[in-house]
Amino acid sequence: MDKVILAFSGGLDTSVCIKLLEEKYNMEVVTACVDVGQAQEEIERPASVANGIGNYKHYTIDAKEEFAQDFIFRAIKANALYEGYPLSTALARPLIAMKIVEMAKKEGAQAIAHGCTGKGNDQFRFEAIIRSLSDCKVIAPIRELNLTRSEEIDYAQSCGIPLPSDKIYSIDENLWGRAIEGDILEDPMIEPPEKAFNWTKSSADAPDESQILEIEFALGVPISIDGKKMGPLEIIKKCNQIAGMHGVGRVDVIEDRIIGLKSREIYETPGAFLILTAHKSLEQMTLTRSELKFAETISETYSELVYNGMWHDPLREDLDQIIDHMQRRVSGIVRVKLHKSGMRIIGRKSPYSLYKQDVVSFEDKAMDQREMIGMVKHYALQAGFYNKMCKKD
Repeated sequence: MDKVILAFSGGLDTSVCIKLLEEKYNMEVVTACVDVGQAQEEIERPASVANGIGNYKHYTIDAKEEFAQDFIFRAIKANALYEGYPLSTALARPLIAMKIVEMAKKEGAQAIAHGCTGKGNDQFRFEAIIRSLSDCKVIAPIRELNLTRSEEIDYAQSCGIPLPSDKIYSIDENLWGRAIEGDILEDPMIEPPEKAFNWTKSSADAPDESQILEIEFALGVPISIDGKKMGPLEIIKKCNQIAGMHGVGRVDVIEDRIIGLKSREIYETPGAFLILTAHKSLEQMTLTRSELKFAETISETYSELVYNGMWHDPLREDLDQIIDHMQRRVSGIVRVKLHKSGMRIIGRKSPYSLYKQDVVSFEDKAMDQREMIGMVKHYALQAGFYNKMCKKD
C-alpha cells in the first residue's frame, strides 16, 4: 500500500479526504499541519480530528519564524498588494507546500494530497511547489471526485467523521492575515456580520482615544515599535494587536481568482496595513522619483507572482535581488496615528532622506529662483506646438 501525506487542517474538506484516500485510492494516510500563525485551536484541532477519525499518524510543523522572516518580510519590502489588499493566504501556501514535501521525503511517501476544490486558487499554489520540489504523485480527492459541499457532508456523516458544527464561514488564518468567505458572504450585497471578524474591532467599538506609535525600519523591514526592538514574529503580532484594536485592516473585495472566477472575499489584515503604509511612507522620503515609479511596477508583478502560486519562479528571485538593493536606504522612523478605523502618517525621518527642508523652504535663497526662468519657458514645448497647430479656432 502506497503512503500519502495529507496537508491537513481538520476542516470538512481535509477530514473527508482522509477516508476518501483510504477507500477510493487505497492509500496509507499520514496527516500534517503546518503552523504559520493560526489560532492555537486551529493548530491543536487537526491532531485531535485525525486521532478521532482513526488514530492516524500526525505531524504539527512549526514554521512561524520562517514565515515571518523569509516570506512576510520579503512581502513588506515589495509592498505586496493584490487588487488593493495585502497578500496573506497566498503568501503562506508555498511554505506550507515546502514543509509537506519535506515530510513526504522523511516518511518515504509516494504521494501528497490536499483538500482543494477545482474552483479556488490553492490548487495552483500547492501543486506548483509540490511538482517543482518532488516526484510525488499529487492527489486532490475533492476535485477529482467532483464533490459538492453537501455531498462531502453526506459522506462525512456516513463515515462517522465529526463535522465542525461551530463554523459558518470558511476561514484561513496566518500571521499576516485572516481570510473569510462562504455562506451568506457569497452574496455581495450582504454586509459581513460583526461576528465574522475576530482580529479587528468595529469603528463603534474601537477606543475613543487615538494612539500614536513610531515604527522603526532598517533595510526596508520593521525592527522596533516605540523604541522597543523586536524580532519579526513579535513585531508582526504586536502590529496586528494595535491596528486591530483601532479597527484598521478590514477589506471587502470582489477578487479575480486565477481561473477567471470573481469571488467575494473578506480579509482582516491589520498589522499588514499598518506596516505597509508606514513602509511606503518611508520609501517616499528615501527613494528617488524614478525608483518609486519602478517600485510600483515591481510590486504589481511581485504580487501577481505570489497570488498565482509562482513563488518558485526565477523572476520572483530576480525581483528580490532588485528590491533588496533598493531597500538599502529604506531605514528610519515613521510616526503613525490610529483612531476609529483610520490611520494617518504624521511624521517620518531617515538618515537617507532625500527631503531637504532647508532647500525646499520658502525662506531659502541657496537655490536662485531666477535660474528657473529658462527651464519653465521651454517646458511642455511639444504640447505647446501641438495646441497652436491643431486647436486653432
